[in-house]
Amino acid sequence: MPRYAGPATFARLPRLDEVGTADIAVVGVPFDSGVSYRPGARFGGNAIREASRLLRPYNPAQDASPFALTQVADAGDIAANPFRIEEAVETIEAAADDLMADGTRLMTLGGDHTIALPLLRAAARRHGPVALLHFDAHLDTWDTYFGAAYTHGTPFRRAVEEGILDTSALSHVGIRGPLYDRRDLDEDARMGFGIVTSADVMRRGVDEVVQQLRERIGDRPLYVSIDIDVLDPAHAPGTGTPEAGGLTSRELLEILRGLAGLRLISADLVEVAPAYDHAELTTVAASHTAYELTTLMARRIAAEREG
Repeated sequence: MPRYAGPATFARLPRLDEVGTADIAVVGVPFDSGVSYRPGARFGGNAIREASRLLRPYNPAQDASPFALTQVADAGDIAANPFRIEEAVETIEAAADDLMADGTRLMTLGGDHTIALPLLRAAARRHGPVALLHFDAHLDTWDTYFGAAYTHGTPFRRAVEEGILDTSALSHVGIRGPLYDRRDLDEDARMGFGIVTSADVMRRGVDEVVQQLRERIGDRPLYVSIDIDVLDPAHAPGTGTPEAGGLTSRELLEILRGLAGLRLISADLVEVAPAYDHAELTTVAASHTAYELTTLMARRIAAEREG
């Protein structure tokens, strides 16, 4: 069948209900009630699935066939209340708990970055406090926004407060753009985050950045959270809070490939807002990013099974 035909599951994979269980479940969370600027990320998951049709089963960059190494399936969407953020957070957490109950790892497609908090809660319940590698233009460690504690700018502040992150292994990558105050950086540092700016990636190069990240993460259980606005708007115009001067899609993919062998236990990819996209630039970049993360998880699972 041509790649453009048939159901638009992620990478044309089987549905979870067709295979029963999976080592890795790709799941959508169509929720964007926590955004502070452009809405539309609720449509991101299905747009990424549509753009993923052209993904093929062998990944030469990692010399692996992730869908042969492990059972990967599309688990559909987690439906969350778009009018009550606190209730939505609870729903997402409970659904993630259910999906991960038998050891399944999640590749979650957002949705806005609010969803990272319940996903991290579910991951930490299974693995204990986790290392976090956060790719984003923004820190997402605000305390509140217009008095709201749960928004796409606050998930990692809440996660630190709740003790679900290993504060010796927290990193932001791709940070850039104006802030409200210098205190944003000071408070972020007090929480334990290290920052690799987009300019650092450009000046120091991918290999040096990867080495720094690997040393910081070590053998801790690792959760990767990627806001697509870590990419420059030239590579990802379809997002809610774009900032100039971001990573290229090549830099992002190469950094991820450099994480091979680490204990990646789950990941999310958020803030794809297809209404602002052009010629599928953003969704193609997002689908390839999710594919690299899935490959990393599949390789790790296969290695654990071998001994």
